[in-house]
Amino acid sequence: ETYGTPELIGSYINNGMLDAQFDFNLYDAVSTSLAVGNSFKKVEQELTKSLKNYGWHNLMGNITGNQDRGRFISYAGGTLRYDENAKEAGWTRTIDVGNDNAYKKSAMLFAFISTVHGIPVVYYGDEIGMPGGNDPDNRRMMQFENLNDKQLELKNIAAKLLNLRRSNMALIYGDFRMLLVEDNVMAYQRTYFDKSAIAVINNSDKEQKITIVMPHNCSHKNIKQNFGNNFEIDCRKIIISLKPYSFEVLTN
Repeated sequence: ETYGTPELIGSYINNGMLDAQFDFNLYDAVSTSLAVGNSFKKVEQELTKSLKNYGWHNLMGNITGNQDRGRFISYAGGTLRYDENAKEAGWTRTIDVGNDNAYKKSAMLFAFISTVHGIPVVYYGDEIGMPGGNDPDNRRMMQFENLNDKQLELKNIAAKLLNLRRSNMALIYGDFRMLLVEDNVMAYQRTYFDKSAIAVINNSDKEQKITIVMPHNCSHKNIKQNFGNNFEIDCRKIIISLKPYSFEVLTN
């Protein structure tokens, strides 16, 4: 763990040094974008820096959270604020999940870390949406039983994403290309020879019909959806409908 600029973090990564560290700058960008609606354009900037500093095929850890941060789901649900002392909050009040949309935003975070370069790193309990402030409130005992429907749904989505990641060469080794980035919508592609994976994220409270212009006619050939969202192909365009706070991963 090193906190600082990508240049500082990258200075510890080389032959005979560390293989990787946590990519805190990328996590901060994507977590605040998903939790409070900061623009995805900041995520694009940090992705570009990450690839430049750590390489196009790196082992950097893309985290869902860690012991030095309040739980993501509590920020996403509004029971924690980024402008407060999350450690003090954990001692002085009960931090819970908050708005149910927080589970959907947590699923989008899992979708992101499962489809970009680097290694997905799950802080225990994030796969079921455990809430909490900063240390020690983010170290609550793990809940293994009596999960509610929202927790089970998030757990199943996380498992499906990580299984998709480990079985898809494009998601493991693929080149990265940003296809679309707006304030609340982002789409990018990973390609490895003839394998392709396209991730699309809608961090909006409205259903979006998203048009993605592909770089090549054949780069989206024979793709299928993995999470049930409808899409159509019109020559070099993919047109996909996403519900509020949802995502899709298209693969061939």
